[in-house]
Amino acid sequence: MIITNNPSVVEKYPEKVLFIDGSVEQILIKVRDLVYEGYDLISHPLPASLRIMFSPYRSILIGRNNGRLDPLQAQIVEDSIHKYKSHMDVRGADKVNSDDYKLMDLILLESALDDEKGKW
Repeated sequence: MIITNNPSVVEKYPEKVLFIDGSVEQILIKVRDLVYEGYDLISHPLPASLRIMFSPYRSILIGRNNGRLDPLQAQIVEDSIHKYKSHMDVRGADKVNSDDYKLMDLILLESALDDEKGKW
């Protein structure tokens, strides 16, 4: 499943998306909640680049619900929420370049999908 707030991702993968009409922080919180329900993280909740941290869009892959909580994955998503909030306290989301961020988020998601075929 793809947890996203990116309309471009919904358009391309409508059957595989849980769309959150909200902020990146709300995406991270939803992913955290799903990890606590027993879903596996497939892609990391935070981007690899600080610049992309300020994107108003985020798409995160999660795997099937295996019915058990993985403490390491729970810690990863909790730490991600904390780091995200820390960065956003200093500077807000870059909404001026939102169309570019939509495309970048989609490209990064598709890269993760290619790497993780069969795991979700």
